[in-house]
Amino acid sequence: MRLEYFEMIDRVASFDRAAKRIEARSVVPDVSPIFEGHFPGHPLMPGVLLTETMAQASGYLVLGLMAFSHMPFLMAVDKARFRTFVGPGAELVITAELEHEGSGYAVTKAAIAVGGKRICDASLRFKTMPFPEGMAEAMRGQARRIGLPVEAA
Repeated sequence: MRLEYFEMIDRVASFDRAAKRIEARSVVPDVSPIFEGHFPGHPLMPGVLLTETMAQASGYLVLGLMAFSHMPFLMAVDKARFRTFVGPGAELVITAELEHEGSGYAVTKAAIAVGGKRICDASLRFKTMPFPEGMAEAMRGQARRIGLPVEAA
């Protein structure tokens, strides 16, 4: 996880096309400029970055299910719940399941757990659109880096 570059997913642990589900893993870095202000002397992963982590896992799920034909752009976060704090060194297990896809939108239900305990979850809505010029191959490269299959379904 490279917080300052918004690279939130370290690796895809599993991608199940039939179940429309992904599981990803990330480790919160021990040191990051983010922690200098959030909070001095008591570093905590910001909730907005936990939300971004769920959104990225969900986005990779949608990319994989759509065989990289369209790019998912986050449009809404609903019913987000945070149950506890996350500090440096935490090992995150991120899951996302597709609840709906069609008419240019996709909806996922995502969650993050640490040590087997759910720490947050949300419903996320994405607008799916053709890739902006030059972005498709960059996203395929990111997907390969984290272990998401990029071949067509």
